[in-house]
Amino acid sequence: MAAALRVSCSPVAARGSAKPSPLDPAICQPTAVGLSCWKRRACGPLFARRRCVAERSKEDPPVPVLAETEDEKTQPDEVSVSSAAVIDNREEEEEAEGTEEEEQPQTRLTYNIVFVTAEAAPYSKTGGLGDVCGSLPIALATRGHRVMVVSPRYLNGDSDKNFANAVDVGRRIKIPCFGGEQEVTFFHEYRAGVDWVFVDHFCYHRDGNPYGDRYGAFGDNQFRFTLLCYAACEAPLVLPLGGYIYGQNCLFLVNDWHASLVPVLLGAKYRPYGVYKDARSILVIHNLAHQGVEAATTYQNLGLPSEWYGALEWVFPPWARTHALDKGEAVNILKGAIVTADRIVTVSQGYSWEITTVEGGHGLNELLSSRKSVLNGITNGIDVDDWDPASDKFIPFHYSIDDLSGKAQCKAALQKELGLAIRPDCPLIGFIGRLDYQKGTDLIKLALPELLQDDIQFIMLGSGDPDTEDWMRSAESTYREKFRGWVGFNVSISHRITAGCDILLMPSRFEPCGLNQLYAMRYGTVPVVHCTGGLRDTVEDFHPFAEEGSGQGSGWTFSPLSKDSMLGALTMAIETFREHKSSWEGLMKRGMSRDFTWDSAAAQYEQIFEWVFVDPPYVG
Repeated sequence: MAAALRVSCSPVAARGSAKPSPLDPAICQPTAVGLSCWKRRACGPLFARRRCVAERSKEDPPVPVLAETEDEKTQPDEVSVSSAAVIDNREEEEEAEGTEEEEQPQTRLTYNIVFVTAEAAPYSKTGGLGDVCGSLPIALATRGHRVMVVSPRYLNGDSDKNFANAVDVGRRIKIPCFGGEQEVTFFHEYRAGVDWVFVDHFCYHRDGNPYGDRYGAFGDNQFRFTLLCYAACEAPLVLPLGGYIYGQNCLFLVNDWHASLVPVLLGAKYRPYGVYKDARSILVIHNLAHQGVEAATTYQNLGLPSEWYGALEWVFPPWARTHALDKGEAVNILKGAIVTADRIVTVSQGYSWEITTVEGGHGLNELLSSRKSVLNGITNGIDVDDWDPASDKFIPFHYSIDDLSGKAQCKAALQKELGLAIRPDCPLIGFIGRLDYQKGTDLIKLALPELLQDDIQFIMLGSGDPDTEDWMRSAESTYREKFRGWVGFNVSISHRITAGCDILLMPSRFEPCGLNQLYAMRYGTVPVVHCTGGLRDTVEDFHPFAEEGSGQGSGWTFSPLSKDSMLGALTMAIETFREHKSSWEGLMKRGMSRDFTWDSAAAQYEQIFEWVFVDPPYVG
């Protein structure tokens, strides 16, 4: 047993092994922290510990765990997925019997799942990544899995209140990287059946958003997210959450480049020592355009063995280099995860194909094509409690698919709030999103003069490119009777625009999934979108003569991405709104009836979880 005791800053070495710790070059020595961690593992370090499916509090007694067999006692590391990471659902039902008031969804297998992410709503959020990592973990926990989310503890004054209920768990680890040992601490909150774990370090305490401030991206982002990845690998081993550690048989879901060192670390610094040898990792790509590329010289800061440089090596083509002597050598963190993760998931079916093309692959298309056999797409869900027109606290009138009268009232209230003429029969078009090239705002700028020659009203909400923000202000002055531009982002006004508009425009150049079109359809607002990525997957083109004349479809898609193509789709939407009221109501109701719940997406993720354990884990 002594050989298996942990050092406070290192992963657990295999029992009986005299190898040094993966994180510490010194031979493992038992410490107070390590000893206490191992004492808690009364039934063996490799057994998955689970809470009862029913909601538990910090005062709940420990959940009984499985007993070891004689074989497991003599060979504790030889544990299969079925005995360590998987618990039969019948045992779960017996455990929860008499404690649950409502029947939980049935799942065949359950896992210890660890999400690693730069943001998770409501604690931190800049876009879709925060929404996904704030909702999907809860949906998976509801289905019986034990789920941990690991993200940074961002403090900037305004966000401090988001972490008010998170408590210091009293665990500190030292991470060997960037020329020294960096100490991080862990905070924890148990909410909605999920362990929310926050990595604390002074580099996360600054003004701005998770990635930068008004001057641009933070120069030390590689350092900040390297700490996150190391801490995420250690958290399942050292944190006794709810009385039990998660242990080594985990399923890591790493999101975008910020978490992409995790599968590299598993292969380079843990499995060589017998740690996490039965764990798996899944890379979830939300936006391939951001890859965590830095100068090649920064590789030495990551604390990885020199022979692993090839996994992260990146060479820019000659045309992308800055000067004739520039060799274009760099490290690409996302590439490292694409190489070493056991499976890859994108946030829509369409995007999983697009990233294998030259146009959508951002230089990684050939590598991704080589991994097509383990590449899948799952469309994101939405939080149907926050986004529900029948109960939304941000909109002045409520409505549903059975009673749409409140929709017209929301439109009138929005027109009044923004100083537009209250005209029920005038099509009200909205745009909500970042003001940048990806979202196609340049196309809106080009088309607006021609579009506003028609009898319509147009509302834009967003922030980003300063020139586009200035253009919005200027356009509002020029088209005072028809156009409103709201510079910035406001949650409540985004809900009111979604509820009050007739049409939502999304001319994105690429859109891995997109959420605004899902919100719009749930609110009976008809989307007009560029035919790309998740927009193509979720918006079905309107066909008025299908289904014996009753019609089908929930909106319009257009392609190619051009002014004329976009205006053509908008013209058809506007004419349908004006001239074919019954068809328009059919469009609204079909969109409102679509199933975009996270439970549906979670069921698809569970299929990926089963597949990922079919093959052995990646070993470099």
